[in-house]
Amino acid sequence: MTRILTLGDSLKRFYAIIGHRAPSSGKLNLNDLPGSGRMDVLVRAINSALFLSHGIRNDSLITLHLQGGEGPDRRILFDGTTLAGVRPDERSIAGQIKAIMKLPIPPVGRFQEITQGIFHSGGDITDTIESWTKDNVEINILDADGTNITEKNIVEKIGIILSDDLPFNEYEKDILDTYDKISLGEKWLQGHSCIAITQYELDKL
Repeated sequence: MTRILTLGDSLKRFYAIIGHRAPSSGKLNLNDLPGSGRMDVLVRAINSALFLSHGIRNDSLITLHLQGGEGPDRRILFDGTTLAGVRPDERSIAGQIKAIMKLPIPPVGRFQEITQGIFHSGGDITDTIESWTKDNVEINILDADGTNITEKNIVEKIGIILSDDLPFNEYEKDILDTYDKISLGEKWLQGHSCIAITQYELDKL
């Protein structure tokens, strides 16, 4: 089924992570996720964004941006409101991504649903920002030099953008520079840990 994905009011937390070296197409070695463009970083981000000990967060969504390899960029979106059939372990999540990487990339802006709650489309972070803006999501960049998340006035729909193990490149910095920055402290933490902390802080509201 192919359709335009509509972000409903039930979604409150939007995450986007940029995989600078993660291949957008081709093969994915499930036995070597770090060697596959640090796909392990993205998989762990999904786990932290969506999975609880005994269930799935139905208030969260995460978009992976696969920007490595020779083909065009691909976005893979995991929607916690409808996600089913995915176990909270790295291999299971990576298996879903592996299957998608074999498929042609849909046009930018048109998300094709592959399995329940998992979609893919073309495009990069600018396209994700555009869709978030239309849906009145407040966009924030995860940055150690930003405002501490405990001091921020959290709105109904919050979007958080972070990078993989590499810093944002100059193109991305130019795009993201106008948005608010939130911090989790002075030390640079791994992406999945950052997501887990933001979920903890948002759960307290």
